[in-house]
Amino acid sequence: MIKRLVMLCSALILSSFLYAQPPGGRGAISMTLPDGNGKELIESICYSCHTVFNIVGSAGYDSSEQWQEVFNTMVTLSGRQAATIGDYLAEHFPADPSRAPTLIDGDFEIDIIEWQTPTLGQRTRDPVESPDGSIWWTGMYASLIGRLDPQTGEMEEYRLPLAARPHSIIPDEDGNIWYTGNSNSTIGKLDPETGLITEFQTEARDPHTMTWHPNGDLYFTSQNSNMLGRLDPVTGEMDEIQTEPKPYGIKVGVNGTVYIAYNGTNKIGAMDPETMEVRYFTISEPESRIRRLDLASDGSIWYVNSSMGRVGHLDPRTGAYQEWDSPSGPESHPYSLSVIDDVVWYNESGMRPDALVRFEPESETFQSWAIPSGVGIVRNSWVTQDGNLLIHQSSTNKVGLVIIPKD
Repeated sequence: MIKRLVMLCSALILSSFLYAQPPGGRGAISMTLPDGNGKELIESICYSCHTVFNIVGSAGYDSSEQWQEVFNTMVTLSGRQAATIGDYLAEHFPADPSRAPTLIDGDFEIDIIEWQTPTLGQRTRDPVESPDGSIWWTGMYASLIGRLDPQTGEMEEYRLPLAARPHSIIPDEDGNIWYTGNSNSTIGKLDPETGLITEFQTEARDPHTMTWHPNGDLYFTSQNSNMLGRLDPVTGEMDEIQTEPKPYGIKVGVNGTVYIAYNGTNKIGAMDPETMEVRYFTISEPESRIRRLDLASDGSIWYVNSSMGRVGHLDPRTGAYQEWDSPSGPESHPYSLSVIDDVVWYNESGMRPDALVRFEPESETFQSWAIPSGVGIVRNSWVTQDGNLLIHQSSTNKVGLVIIPKD
């Protein structure tokens, strides 16, 4: 267990909840921090990874205790240092009310359980459930994969090659955990029984997100390489193709078609699993960017139009689509998305706290909740065998379970 990543990652104190644009009412970005007790301490700790640009754009908190609650989940500091930094940030960067989500009340009740992962600064993300019911996550910045027993809360972390920086993970039917080596151009397999790792080299430099196909192959996106891939896990045979800019989320439809969300263009792709030929559905606004998608029981596609602040529905038989404005508006930046019993669940990642949203297609109604530790973006979600939802907070290194009542 790593408890101290001060010089390498301690600036994660301010990482994913600090945005490039300044909150309302703070004026133009200054390229220096305001004078005050704690300024030099922040500069010495945080500037190893971040610039003042990130700090000035913070969503903010009103109290030193709130600031400390956040950064104590990311790095170990002495009590005096933590208090000094917290006091300074609360004075100069209080909460920005314009970033608060528009929460929609309703009669549907959920519970959210969260666990703090052991290694601070790891950027916990993309939790999944293995066949035995254990929960796994990837710690991207620390190049690790973690296991959580949701019954006992016991956790264990497995070290990967340092250069891997795994972006996402997925289990196979035997309980092995596969990961995308986003920084060392690999698809990797971890055997939890032995801790042994098998790596498959990719042509793409940055494998991103994966999905299993009923044919036994693993399909994946590589966002910045603009590539799609297919791996035969038995033979190790790898096929990769060029595609539209920034392929991101990926899912297999009921007919075996592989659907791809594109974060670099206004399209959703449909790939033939055998030929790997891709046809595209275009969303009319050129500014549209699709991060994640999932499938309804009838084979239709639900997706988040992140750049436009909308949730959308596409009929792949006709190409017709419809979109709905997310409750918090065009700056809400919907990110993750999962469909459970034909109800759509997603988050508003541009808000603070990050909001979990439930959209009921039949009535076209929304309900939303503030995620308890919601300072830092749910980037992906996973539907459990019991029909619950796994989420995370990457900036505060938490894994979350949303317990959804059944009819």
